[in-house]
Amino acid sequence: MEQQAILAIGIFLIIYALIISEKIHRTVLAMIGAVLMIVLGIVDQETALHHVDFNTLGLLVGMMIIVGVTAETGLFKYVALKAAKMAKGNPKRIMVLLVLITAFASAFLDNVTTVLLMVPVTFSLTRQLRVNPIPFLITQIIASNVGGTATLIGDPPNIMIGSAVEELTFMAFINNLAPIAVIIVLAYLPLFLMMFGKQIKSTPELQRSIMDMDETGIITDRNLLRKCLIVLGLTILGFFLHQALHLESATVALTGAFILLLITGEHMLEKAFRSVEWITIFFFVGLFVLVSGLVETGVIARLAAQAIEVTGGDLLTTSMLILWMSAIASAFLDNIPFVATMIPMIQEMGNMGVTNLEPLWWSLALGACLGGNGTLIGASANLIVAGLAAKEGYPLTFVRYLLYAFPLMILSIILSSIYIYVRYLM
Repeated sequence: MEQQAILAIGIFLIIYALIISEKIHRTVLAMIGAVLMIVLGIVDQETALHHVDFNTLGLLVGMMIIVGVTAETGLFKYVALKAAKMAKGNPKRIMVLLVLITAFASAFLDNVTTVLLMVPVTFSLTRQLRVNPIPFLITQIIASNVGGTATLIGDPPNIMIGSAVEELTFMAFINNLAPIAVIIVLAYLPLFLMMFGKQIKSTPELQRSIMDMDETGIITDRNLLRKCLIVLGLTILGFFLHQALHLESATVALTGAFILLLITGEHMLEKAFRSVEWITIFFFVGLFVLVSGLVETGVIARLAAQAIEVTGGDLLTTSMLILWMSAIASAFLDNIPFVATMIPMIQEMGNMGVTNLEPLWWSLALGACLGGNGTLIGASANLIVAGLAAKEGYPLTFVRYLLYAFPLMILSIILSSIYIYVRYLM
C-alpha cells in the first residue's frame, strides 16, 4: 500500500507540474494520468469510474447545450448594445453596466460561457468608441469569476462541491454565497473607475455613434429566442426546486437541454453539440480518476489528519486556512484540480470528528472561485479572454493583469474572511 501511495503521489505531482507548465494540453495530461493510475494497478477501472462525478459532467453538458442554442439568437449581443445605449455611449458607464451584466450572467450561465459571449460585443463597442478594450476585458474577467461564485452552476468548483455534498443545494449556494458576491462586486465598482477611468475617455461624437447603432436586427430568430427563454427559465426554476423534486442538478440541466433540442428541431442538433466543450469534459474525467488514486491509497486521509493537527480541529482556524490556502493556490494553479483534491480532504475531516463542515465548504468555494481572479492562469475564463484579446491584436500580459487583479483578489478574500467569521463562527 505504501508503494502504491508513493506511486500515486508521483503520478499526480508530475501531471500537475506539466499542467502548470502549459507545454502539453491539460486534457491530454489529465487523461494520461488517469490511464496510468489504472494501468499501474493503483485503482481498478470500476473504482476509477465510481470516482468520476457524472453529476458535474451532466450539469456542464446540459448548460453548454442550452447556452449554445440561445447564443444563436443574438440575445447576448442585443443586451450589451442596449446597455451601451442606456449608458448614452459614456465609456465609464458602459464599463459599469458590462461588469454588472457579466457578473449576473456568470451566476446563471457559468463564467466561461459568459466571457465567450461578452468579449466579441465588448470589442465591437470599444472599436466604435476608439478606446482601449483592455480595461473592459480585465473588469469583465474579474466580474465573471465573482458572479460565478454566487450560485451552484456559476463556476466549476461550485458544481464539484455541490455534487459532492448532497445537502448543499442550489438554494443553499445562493443563500450562502450570493450576499458576499454582491458585496464584492459593489466594492469593486468604484475601484474599477479609479483604476481605469482615465484610460477610457472618448469624444461626444463617438459616443453619439453608439446611439446611432441599430439593435433591432440583432435578434435573428424571435421564435427560437422565445423557445430558448422558456426552457432557460424552466431549467433555472428546476435548479431552485431540485431538492424538493428529488432530482440531481445534472438531471435538471440535461432535461432542459434535450427538451430544447426536441422543440427546436434536428437542424440545431449538430450546432448544439459543437457548443459543448468536450475538451473540458474529458479534462474533468481525467482529473477525477487522477484524484481517485490519492483517495484510494489513503494519501488524502493523511493530509486531512495533518491539517486537523495544525489547526487543532478549531473551526475558525481551519476555515481561514482553507479560504486563504485555496485563494493563493487557485491564483497560481488551475482551481479545478485543486478543488478536486480538497473535496475528499474536507470529507475526511468530517470522518475525523469535525462536526460542522458547512463553513469549510463555503471557505473552499470562496477561496477557489475568487482566488482564480489573482493571475491570468487562475481560472479558465481568464485564459479564454486573454486568447480572444491576443487574436484581436491586444495582448493581455501576465504582469499587466497581475498588477490590477491580484490586489483586488486579496481584497475579496479579506471581505470573505470577515463574512465567514460573522456569519458562521461568531
